[in-house]
Amino acid sequence: MPELPEMEAWRRALTDPVSAFPVERAGPAHIATLKTFDPPLQTLEGRRFRGVERRGKRLLFPTEDGELVLLVHLMTAGRLKMLGSGENGPKTPAFRIEFAGGSKLVLTENARKKRAGVWLLTPKAAREELAHLGPEALGLDAAGLAEILRREADRLHPLLRDQRAVAGIGRAWSNEILHAAKLSPYALSTDLTDEEVERLATAMNEELARGLELRERGAGDDRTYRVHNKLGQPCHVCGAPIAQVDFEEHTIYYCPDCQTGGRVLKDRRLSRLLR
Repeated sequence: MPELPEMEAWRRALTDPVSAFPVERAGPAHIATLKTFDPPLQTLEGRRFRGVERRGKRLLFPTEDGELVLLVHLMTAGRLKMLGSGENGPKTPAFRIEFAGGSKLVLTENARKKRAGVWLLTPKAAREELAHLGPEALGLDAAGLAEILRREADRLHPLLRDQRAVAGIGRAWSNEILHAAKLSPYALSTDLTDEEVERLATAMNEELARGLELRERGAGDDRTYRVHNKLGQPCHVCGAPIAQVDFEEHTIYYCPDCQTGGRVLKDRRLSRLLR
């Protein structure tokens, strides 16, 4: 799933082209992708976006007149692309907006299940839709993070992925951040010392900033990730093989030497949680 670095890179890349011309045609949209019907998509036509904003893993396209907000959540397989005038795109995108001048914004989803979503909302409804999100991960300091960690009482990996606690981090960047902080994915948030909280806050900001810089330069996953999806490859810090813990919906990647004192972590299906 695209996370904060990927979504912020898209926001920066799209904000100028989507605001250059008014919307000429809004849609079509796949029935599973469009999540709202009132106001209808056609209400966008003739209006101009004032740019692109981001909240967590969601992109927001507010209209220049302040009356509407197009909200996009890509989920796991959704992808956005800006096509220039005359440039060929997919024949049946999940969602498309055509601009005066011929450019197009298209959302594709190469997956059997269509989970990406598009909402057309009033600004008030958009605020309500996003009200459950926690503070942005990038820029969160140690004091703010400490408050969340003491309040939530959860294992670090699922806590970092909980958008109600911290907005913008998913599976991949949880792996990268915890490795950089030298903390076990299974460590309990309420057990962390002040020094460990400082390390985690520093790692969160440094890793997300590193990811954003690489994504803006067009780096792919192999160059961007140093731990995620690197099973069996040598840790870039100590050289030990990267290990994994499998769950039904996700996989945790970690370095036993750097993060767990050499212990191999087991998932709930095989053993009790080890910290």
